Amino acid sequence: MKSVHIGAGNIGRGFIGALLSHADVHVTFADVNSDIISALKEKQQYEVVYAQEEAHSETITGVTGLNSATEEEAVIKAIAEADLVTTAVGPSILPHVAPVIAKGLVQRAKQPKPVHVIACENMIRGSSQLREFVISHIDEQDMENVESYTAFCDAAVDRIVPIQEQQDLLTVQVEPYFEWVVEKKNWQGELPDIKAITFVDNLEPYIERKLLTVNTGHAAIAYAGYAKGYDTIIDAINDEEILNLAKQALEETSSLLQEKWDFEEEDLTHYITKILQRYQNPYISDLVTRVGRGPIRKLGPKDRLVYPAQSLLEQGKSADALLTTIAYALEFDPEGDDEAKELQERIKSEGAASTLSHISGQPKDSELVAKAIEKYNQQKDRA
Repeated sequence: MKSVHIGAGNIGRGFIGALLSHADVHVTFADVNSDIISALKEKQQYEVVYAQEEAHSETITGVTGLNSATEEEAVIKAIAEADLVTTAVGPSILPHVAPVIAKGLVQRAKQPKPVHVIACENMIRGSSQLREFVISHIDEQDMENVESYTAFCDAAVDRIVPIQEQQDLLTVQVEPYFEWVVEKKNWQGELPDIKAITFVDNLEPYIERKLLTVNTGHAAIAYAGYAKGYDTIIDAINDEEILNLAKQALEETSSLLQEKWDFEEEDLTHYITKILQRYQNPYISDLVTRVGRGPIRKLGPKDRLVYPAQSLLEQGKSADALLTTIAYALEFDPEGDDEAKELQERIKSEGAASTLSHISGQPKDSELVAKAIEKYNQQKDRA
């Protein structure tokens, strides 16, 4: 089985590429980073180090690389010959990789054999969104053929890949835990023997479970940690006040998950305990500025904070920890984060309440905005 993975960064190599290699899938990485691609071509293997007490690493083999910037025709050819195309480039980059995927799929459609495309991104229904970007680059006369043999399958992915300090360019450190869930309704033919993938009929419960636990908890720690002057997630979560905030936020989101998707309380409790243990892993060092980056997107109406907080308020339930986290997010202002800079400029010119109203999609006089701004002002006064 052949695959093309677009994005040869740490997540691409340490997560998706490694798991595909475990299943004896040959992986061709495509990326614009010439140093990484040159090293992959030369070595055709790399090391994955697991962040845990007992030192453990493994060699990932059966890989190579292509430079998307200088070897576009080769990338197109590789996609045309692939059984699986995956991405790990970040949501904002998907529109930029869509043209080359489109060209590869058009060429691929000349063969009567299905190809599956999975966007392995930290976003909701990334493959469906990637499909829209891709088809916009396909001519009408080719569309029917491409759609006959191409399946875009949505996925939910989860693995912490911390900040790297490796001597070897290709070596990547990851946490031992991972989850890769793929919705099978669009899959053509038999499901592949890739044990790392959990195939499910409906992805929505798993998307929301991750969004409202992993992402919500991480955001609570990052934004509170930044406000209190911590540099790393591990330092922040060692603060009992921040740990309790994260626990309370996850208790709040759990009630939504149980009611909406019928998750068992015991299963969710176990899942949340596991998540908190992952954040407390001393062998994973992640910066609060990296985890919290992009605060405008993360304060959006369908994202990890506003969506559950508003849902709880509509049900007459408490969202105290989520509102506290939203208030902390409004203070987020690290150097080098364009969204954080824009957020602070908007707060300065429009005021915090108007800014949050516009970003969250909630009226300025709504309960969510009023309560979050009250907490925001209290935090500013304490500072």
